[in-house]
Amino acid sequence: MKTVFLVVPCYNEEDALPETARQLHQKLSQLKEQQAVTAQSRILFVDDGSKDKTWEIIENLNAFDPDSFDGVKLSRNEGHQKALLAGLMEAKQHCDAAISLDADLQDDINAVDEMIQKMEEGCEIVYGVRSERETDSAFKRNTAHGFYKLMKLMGVELVYDHADYRLMTRTALDGLAEYHERNLFLRGIIPMIGYKTDKVFYKRGERTAGESKYPLKKMLSFALEGITSLSIRPIRFITALGILIFALSIIMLVYSFIRYITGQTVAGWTSIVFSVWAIGGLQLLAIGVIGEYVGKIYLETKHRPQYFIEKSLHKDE
Repeated sequence: MKTVFLVVPCYNEEDALPETARQLHQKLSQLKEQQAVTAQSRILFVDDGSKDKTWEIIENLNAFDPDSFDGVKLSRNEGHQKALLAGLMEAKQHCDAAISLDADLQDDINAVDEMIQKMEEGCEIVYGVRSERETDSAFKRNTAHGFYKLMKLMGVELVYDHADYRLMTRTALDGLAEYHERNLFLRGIIPMIGYKTDKVFYKRGERTAGESKYPLKKMLSFALEGITSLSIRPIRFITALGILIFALSIIMLVYSFIRYITGQTVAGWTSIVFSVWAIGGLQLLAIGVIGEYVGKIYLETKHRPQYFIEKSLHKDE
């Protein structure tokens, strides 16, 4: 029997948090009664610099039941991935395993039972994987599948239809702590840790309350972060494209020279304009992609802290 922490990043979740806390507390109590987890198992909420009453609710939960609810407040909004990392690293000090899930409870909490069972069978990491995407719109479903295919093309190892709903043992968390990247994409980093893994399939539901914190703009930014943090293939594509264009320019040079010596040269305004715009656009695209990588190198070399914990609520502290 292991001590398990449920780690829940929160950002402006005052509407969803009361119901989320109720359901998670019910699930944790059930697991304790079944002796699937120890009495020291808890729910750890991570407030990612919320501007509403999220932290106030977390404090009230901790005051009401310090044996079940812990809290961590970051000094500012750092983003979901860093808030999740902060929660996992905080939980690592007190638990044998941590299960991360979102505050909207779209992830089926009943899958926790099977995750714990697979951990008892020797798995160090257990991924929560969606069995279907019927609740998504056609646009979101197709773009999500396209994202996974693109990441695979880029050479990034991802678990298909898996977000951040997973169980990690202390051993896996220690492995995660060895990664010091400032540009975090946990879905790609965690499969790199290795160890014995397995999957649990579940159906994703609707939000309990509140609005999604991942609109299209953030999703696109998240996808770009994942690609540029874990793969250098975009740089290699630019190199290959440069070689291809250079080869085409040699062919065009030979073609133009033959036309010249045979007296068949004709002024081609359209082809010239097209070439200028096409080459110019490709150059700007290449500079932009290279700039993304240079910017990430710049941030990594500064070794800035990933987050600061302003307050921590834990019974033993």
